[in-house]
Amino acid sequence: MSVMFNKDPFITAQVIDLVLKERAACLSQREWKHRLAGYGYAIKDTDHGQIVETLPHHVEVAVLPAKMDA
Repeated sequence: MSVMFNKDPFITAQVIDLVLKERAACLSQREWKHRLAGYGYAIKDTDHGQIVETLPHHVEVAVLPAKMDA
């Protein structure tokens, strides 16, 4: 599958903002990923960092900032 990042920087920024706010509100990675699935997003762990992708089609949206609390 080819990488298809969202080309609208405003939308990408909103998605990253949502993901980071949800991460701050959660007590664990598992809870965070479960809550994101409710919004239609998933986190894919790669050798190059974490990538936000859509569900169920797994279209990559954005790369998360490297410095996040685990």
